[in-house]
Amino acid sequence: MTKQDCALRPTPDESQVSESPTNVYSRMTSTPLRLEKATPHDVPAMTAVWFAAFQEDAELTRLWPDTPGVRKWWDDANSHDLAHKPFQHYVKVVDPSVTGKDGRPRLAAYAKWDMSMPDERGRRYPPWADDAPGDECDAFFEREERERKRVMGEQRHYYLDTLATHPDYQRRGCGSMLVKWGCDVADRDGVAAYLDASKAGALLYKRHGFVDESLPDAGDVASMVRRLAK
Repeated sequence: MTKQDCALRPTPDESQVSESPTNVYSRMTSTPLRLEKATPHDVPAMTAVWFAAFQEDAELTRLWPDTPGVRKWWDDANSHDLAHKPFQHYVKVVDPSVTGKDGRPRLAAYAKWDMSMPDERGRRYPPWADDAPGDECDAFFEREERERKRVMGEQRHYYLDTLATHPDYQRRGCGSMLVKWGCDVADRDGVAAYLDASKAGALLYKRHGFVDESLPDAGDVASMVRRLAK
């Protein structure tokens, strides 16, 4: 489930690829934007960015309508991951030139990289909010999981679960920075990477070495894999 930039910009210094994803990860680029690991303090801003990024996506807004209950559900889901799932890595892009009332840089985009296999992860999300169509949400993710299994089988890989960029920061390289972070970690660890995205957004991922392995009848969904070099 990704909402990505369509244009690339300079990405973080590759000399820091060896840094552990569990450490604070901060890199400056030639733009004012900065890449860092997200913290629990960022959860409300991540929820706000998610709804802003996907506000024009008819399917996702139907599954997760912008209501106080669903916003709280997203806050709780991401807070739980950050507190209890060390294999889930949340990475953010911030704009230091814009600060909020708390003095923190504005959160422009974020990604959730899952370093676990589905059987290790357990349930992907907590029970759905009361004002979300739970059965349809279940069906949505069951389709994603079946397709991931078809493409990847039992091959170890890292999964780009979510990528969302606020409309104010699209086409400024945020998506590229977040994708590259996970690809660097996958390369360091010697594993493949996988994601599902819209066909329209596939170009960004192709520029990072992903290949669309969707079936002909997949519709708008692109099942994209970045396999290990042989």
